[in-house]
Formats: sequence, C-alpha cells, structure tokens
Amino acid sequence: MGRHAATPAARRSAPVAPQVLIALAVAAVVLLAGGITWWVVGARDGDCEDPAVVRVAVAPELAPVAEQVLGDAEGLRPEDCASAQVTAQQPVQTVGDLAALDAGDLPHLWVPDSSLWAARAGDAALETVGSVASSPVVLATSRAAVDALGWEDQAPGWAAALSSEQGIAVPDLATSAEALATLGAVRTALGGGEEADNAVVQTVLAAERGPSVSPADALSAGSEGVSDAPLVPVSEQEVWAVNADTEGPQLVAVYPEEGSPGLDYPLIRVGTASATDAAAVDAAVRALTSDAARTAALEAGFRGTDGTAPAGAEAAGIREAAPQALQLDPGQVQALLAQLSELAAPSRILTVFDVSTSMRAPAGDGTRATLARDAAKSTLTLVPGNFALGLWFFASELEGDRDWTEAVPTRTLETEAGGTVQRDLLDEELDTIPDRLSPGGTGLYDTTLDAVRAARSDYDPTAVNSVLVVTDGTNEDDGISLESLLDTLREEADPEQPLKVIGVALGPDADLGALEQIADATGGAAYSAVDPTDLQTVLFDALRQR
Repeated sequence: MGRHAATPAARRSAPVAPQVLIALAVAAVVLLAGGITWWVVGARDGDCEDPAVVRVAVAPELAPVAEQVLGDAEGLRPEDCASAQVTAQQPVQTVGDLAALDAGDLPHLWVPDSSLWAARAGDAALETVGSVASSPVVLATSRAAVDALGWEDQAPGWAAALSSEQGIAVPDLATSAEALATLGAVRTALGGGEEADNAVVQTVLAAERGPSVSPADALSAGSEGVSDAPLVPVSEQEVWAVNADTEGPQLVAVYPEEGSPGLDYPLIRVGTASATDAAAVDAAVRALTSDAARTAALEAGFRGTDGTAPAGAEAAGIREAAPQALQLDPGQVQALLAQLSELAAPSRILTVFDVSTSMRAPAGDGTRATLARDAAKSTLTLVPGNFALGLWFFASELEGDRDWTEAVPTRTLETEAGGTVQRDLLDEELDTIPDRLSPGGTGLYDTTLDAVRAARSDYDPTAVNSVLVVTDGTNEDDGISLESLLDTLREEADPEQPLKVIGVALGPDADLGALEQIADATGGAAYSAVDPTDLQTVLFDALRQR
C-alpha cells in the first residue's frame, strides 16, 4: 500500500526498536516488495505509436507536488506524445532497486528527500541536476514540553537536546534520512572524533532505553500538547503538514542552536535516457526545477531552495526564518551508518571487576572502588534490554583457591530472575564493590582465562560475545603466567565462536601492557583510564567498540 503526504506521520509508523532500527542489511532492503503508489500524468495521444514515458520516483511526501507539476508540463502533454509516471516510493526502496533491477525498470528521475541516499546507492549511475525543494531537520514536540524545558527562546545544541530528560523517538535509521541526519548533526556539532562518536551512540542507546514509542505516536502526543511528548527528529515540512488546518496547533518545531541539517530533495538523473525518452526526461527536469514547482512546494509546506518559508509558517508551528544550515559530509555520514550497524547485534558481555584492596586508593572525590561502582552503574543505564550482561568480581583466592566469584550469571537485562529483573540485580551487586575489597593481591591471569572459558561455554551465536575486565593493578598470583595465558588463549580460540577480551586499566598502577597483549591475542581492545573522570567514558567506549 502506498504511503503519501496525505498522512505525514505514516512515513514513520513502525514502533521504535533500535536494535532492529540500526540493522542495515542491504540485501533485505533489495527484497522490499511493493509499497508504492504511482500516477500517470500527461495523457498519451492516441496517434502515438511509441509514446515516451518518463518514470519519476519521488519521496512520498513530495509526490503530490510532482504530480501537480508534471500534470500539464510543457513537453509532457498529449500533443508531445509523452507522459510522466510518478511513483511515490521510499528512498530506501529506490536504493534497493538501483542495486537489483535492470536499467529498463529503473526510474529516469529520482527525487529522494536527501542527497545522503545517493551516497548509499553504490556504483549506480547518478547525476544530480537540481533540487525540487528543501526542509530543515528539526526536533518536533509539544509547546508544553518546550515551555517545561525552558527552550522558548533558544533550544540547546543537538547533543544536549537529545540527552535531556525528555524522551526520544528515533525513526528507523535504515529508512529515515531525518534520523541519520540528526545523528550526523550531533557528531558534526561536537567536532567529530571519539567524543562525538560516543555522543552519537549514547543518543541511540538512550532512545532504546526509553519507552517504545513510535514516531507517529510521539507526533500525536505532541499534537495533543502533553508535556512529556518525546522529541522526534522530523522534517520541518512534516510539522507543517501535521498542523495543517489545525486551530491552535500544539506540535512545534525545535531548532537546536548549531543549526539544522537539511533535506534537499535533489533531482537525480538515473542512467542515460534512450533517444526515445531523452526529450521527455529533459522536459520533466525543466518542470521540476521551474518556478511553478517552487510555488507548489511552498504551498505544500516545504521551503524553497533559498530557504524561503512556506505559507503560514508561524501558524503551523514552524518559524519564518530558515535556521542556519548545518552541513553534513555524505561520506562521513555513511561511515557513521556503518559504525552504528555494529550495534544491530546485541552484546553478550561477561564483566569482571577487580576488588583487590588497591581499589581503596583515592580517586576523584572517592576511591577507585567508588569510581568503578558509579561509572559502571551509569553505563548500565545506557545498555539496551536485549543485551546480556553477567558480573564477576576478582582479587586473589576469593572462593577457596579460586580468584573470582560470580555475582550475577549472564542473562539479558530484561530477564527476570527470582522476582527481580537482571538490570536491577546487576545494579544492586555493583553497589557492593566498595564493601567487597579483599586483601591478597590480584589474580588477573587465572581470572581472565576462566572468564573466557566461561563465556565460551555460554556462547550466543546471535550476539557479539566478549569479556570486559576492569583492573587497577598487576597480576600478583602464583597461577598461570602471562606467556602461558596468551598461548592458551590462542590455542583455544574458535573462529566459529569469536570471543574478545576488552581490558580497562584503571589508574597509573594497572598493567596496561599485559591487557594490550591479552586483547591482541583475542582480537579485543585495551583502554587506559588514568584520569578518574575518564572511566565512564572508557567503559562506554568499550561498550561501543565491543
């Protein structure tokens, strides 16, 4: 069934499920079936033996504009022996078609909502020849929410807005240019780099930890004026369309202070038109970049390519002045998309925390133990419910000759055990870290080997499996040597069950070199958190890298 601009919220009606949202299997996209609406505009002359038909694939919300403009365009009239077939099609489906269909089945012209799609079209022969309309990406919510947040005069930046206490309803990253542009805006506004990458992933995880609200339902909540209406990344035009013909609309567009990335609705030639169709394709290009097309787009709530506001902007919950353009690099956004796709598979992590007495050493406003507790608890709040986490503590001879003890078995965070959900069990056990400190040294090597073996015996082939070891010291145990540990890890490695060790060295006394060698032997990673304030960032980055 086709989706058009007549019901704007239908563009993003699927419930938010970020682990599914971030899954980006192109092969699955290629297999998307149907779901399109098309019109033939410009009647064919009955005397035409071989009429030219221009196939135009258009983002659904702009399809009525294209239909109107091409309906009586010069060069596409009956006497011209030509017509235009307008197909309202989601850009992600067109991307799939470009990779799967023969040239004769592809559109001559493509108008996705964003140039970001062209970067995802691989080696397809594409040429951008203009822009039909524009619409900045904004955060939609209720007037009441804006008032409660204190954003009446100016909203904060993208990262701050999306990390506020207000809920977030992130559209499908695989199908929504607005969602991808929003995350690109967070990264760009923060200047790129690791801090920016972490902020982007934090936004995704925060959305996942929140209530499962579809963007359509979130827009409805905004329209109803409730103060806890989630923030939804949408085009400004969608806010306009939702509010059209509404008396005193409650849904408003929020414009973060750094500016907004824009949907530019590029007009793209696909391949090379045949001699029969070339003139008609040229006519369609002229029509879609004409003053008539600009007027029709403004009347439908889009901005002109120069930022001119649509009619009745203020009354429709959007502002007259165009926001500053926040430029995104399509290549960097594509790389960001690939990075986010790593979060598609849930993690299964056995976390192992050092509780030797050296953790009593001062750190920040407390000790290394309290720092580890607080950082771990904070990071836990960001972890999606379908991730599986287990918890061990280790020092030396905690249980007889064994250097470690299992506090919580590895289970998904949403699992209930003994009347308590796994997330709460982990939170409770993390609280005990300062009280668990044990004398006798640090059995790092024996514990690492046992943890790897335990994680492999509990392996989940549908998840990314790893062991996360946090320690502030060096191995002080008489057990296995580092050389023997590394040899054993390599010998027992199973390509069918890859399992990485991620080591976190807390403080200046931790043996980062040993952790690096262990990580190298397992394809993992090692981190150093010398500055006490770094630990939460390091833990979160370790989760992101997995």
